[in-house]
Amino acid sequence: MDGSDISLRDDRRPSDLHDPDELLWRQFGEAKSAEAFARTWLALQCRMIPGVTSGVLVLRSGGAADRFAPAAFWPEGRRTRPHLGEVAERALRERRALVVPVPQPHHEGAAAPPRLRYDVARPIEVDGELQGVVAVDVSPRSERDADATVRQLEWGGAWLEIARLRGDTTRAVVVRDRLQTILDLVAATFGQARFGPAALAFVTTVATRLDADRVTLGFLRRGRARAVAVSHSAKFSRSSNLVRAIEQAMDEAIDQQALVVWPQPSDWRPQVARAHAELARQHAVGNVCTVPLVEGGRALGALTVERPGDLPFDPVTVELLEVLAGFAGPILERARRDDRWLGAKAADAARDLLARLVGPRHLGLKVSLAVAALVLLVLATATGDFRVASDATLEPVMRQQVSAPFVGYVAEAPARAGDVVKRGQLLATLDDRELRLSRLKWLSQQEQLTRQYHQAMAVRNAPAVGILAAQIDQAKAEVALLDYNLAHTRLSAPFDGMVVAGDLSQALAAPVERGQALFEIAPLDAYRVVLQVSERDVAYVRPAQRGTLVLTGTPGEPLPFVVETITPVSTAREGHNYFRVEARLDRRLERLRPGMEGVGKIEIDRRLYVWIWTRQVVDWIRLELWKWLP
Repeated sequence: MDGSDISLRDDRRPSDLHDPDELLWRQFGEAKSAEAFARTWLALQCRMIPGVTSGVLVLRSGGAADRFAPAAFWPEGRRTRPHLGEVAERALRERRALVVPVPQPHHEGAAAPPRLRYDVARPIEVDGELQGVVAVDVSPRSERDADATVRQLEWGGAWLEIARLRGDTTRAVVVRDRLQTILDLVAATFGQARFGPAALAFVTTVATRLDADRVTLGFLRRGRARAVAVSHSAKFSRSSNLVRAIEQAMDEAIDQQALVVWPQPSDWRPQVARAHAELARQHAVGNVCTVPLVEGGRALGALTVERPGDLPFDPVTVELLEVLAGFAGPILERARRDDRWLGAKAADAARDLLARLVGPRHLGLKVSLAVAALVLLVLATATGDFRVASDATLEPVMRQQVSAPFVGYVAEAPARAGDVVKRGQLLATLDDRELRLSRLKWLSQQEQLTRQYHQAMAVRNAPAVGILAAQIDQAKAEVALLDYNLAHTRLSAPFDGMVVAGDLSQALAAPVERGQALFEIAPLDAYRVVLQVSERDVAYVRPAQRGTLVLTGTPGEPLPFVVETITPVSTAREGHNYFRVEARLDRRLERLRPGMEGVGKIEIDRRLYVWIWTRQVVDWIRLELWKWLP
């Protein structure tokens, strides 16, 4: 509390100090205003307490928590003693009852010292909240009688507390009823699916609740208010003089951004109400009130209420209309926007966007659109490398098979798939025991036939000599064949490379057939790149085009290549067709292995970025249009 806010000077007209108690009680019971209630209450308190010479009642000022001002004086018209104000201020600050003695001057020759006067102050609290203080100046008495004065003020203060609680309850009831009325009026719009019926139900309900002759709802269109609903009228002519006059009244209130009442009350703020006066004069309207519909500081439209001449717009109704416009305006505006056709919504959205762009605010939107425009400009004018990307695999340039030279059995197999081998390195050995036995057999038979041949020569048996000579040649051929097979029982690598297929380590002593592929050997220094190019991109690929391969195993070492062959046969995979494109590597790494996979990109030429990034979408749209168009 600020002590300077308490002024103990009574500027009101003095009342009659000799009114009987009955008149005061009647005035107290019939008090309609807070001022009259405080004045009569203080007067009753001061008359009920013997010896009160003056009193003051200080109450909270304007609802502020720290500002208090005198609400009543007793006697009226008499200046209260300054020290009484000091006691009242102290009681407010300390929030407790005070009994302060006031010394009286001692006159020489007096038989006894003078008795003390007292200033008594007691704070007034409601629900623990400080509401004010009452202070009185009482005639000389004992300290005990001064304490009794505090108790009497406590009993009397209960009347103020009850009155304040009743006032709060009454205000709560008024607020509740007003809120219920607003909710009922707004709820009238929710029962309709379309904007037209909802607006008509709203204005009709408002007219019924406020006893109005006519209620008109209008919204701004191209800067002017246009009526959209008139109470109790499903149809109305927008070109009629009445509707045009109402719309002019709406424009008048919207331009001033304030509620306009006609006839204007004597204590009303100065306003331009020419259109309202003209509406009342031309169409015999008693009272007109227009309240703008506003959302976020932006005017949406207005609501015009017309009432008969004997039913003016009181402050409660005016306040109700202001709150109702704040609630119902945005709801009706959204319903109106949602009920329009798609073209109108798109045009409205474009106008809003344009207004944001050229307006003083929305810096973030402007910067974003500027950046987007710059990006589009760059994409539409800048060019870049157009490359076709596809999955790629490394394959050896050739593969050489190591086959079984004869029918036999596996004796040992030290090599298997994945091994890096040198030229002449042993891959596998076939069992040669049967071959050696067959060779001994044919050698023995050859010697026997040779002896028989010599005997036939000795006896000059020419036919026998011819037959034995042929049999000897056959035995020599068999021995030569067995020697050849024995020389090939050890299978070795034909060159330096890697075993890409074949594993006989789990098939020892297993039979093999002549010509059966046992191993596949691929060189380590001769690879080709096989790219699976989609049928959408294969038309851009030509031999001799260059590209870059990035393998999954070596992503940091790109490998250049040159396209050599485009196979004109497609392969279906995952619902798409792919063509095999073979390319030659221009660079080799020791870590390369057959079967490595990665991604290859073939450089086609330079194109616009916007074409590069949108070509697949454009091609898809063209294909779909071709399928659906007749």
